Amino acid sequence: MVPLSYYLALSAVLFILGTAGFALRRNIITIFMCIELMLNAVNLALIAFSRFLSDLGGQLFVFFVIVVAAAEATVGLAIIIALYRNHESLSVDKLDSMKL
Repeated sequence: MVPLSYYLALSAVLFILGTAGFALRRNIITIFMCIELMLNAVNLALIAFSRFLSDLGGQLFVFFVIVVAAAEATVGLAIIIALYRNHESLSVDKLDSMKL
């Protein structure tokens, strides 16, 4: 059986990679993928704790996080497509106003 610390270390590495990508990248698609990576890192930690404590509450919470992430992906991609159609660029530096 794999120890809990291995799962938590992997989750921390994934979350740090997502945070670094979010902070350093200027492409909105890459930023969007980094947010999804951070959500999956949190899901991994929740599942690991749920399994370690033999409690289904963490797994239920992960289900809700996945549903919210799917809704966020749908709305986020629609916004990204609208921004690309109007600005013809996906660089965050060029998208400085909220107007389309």
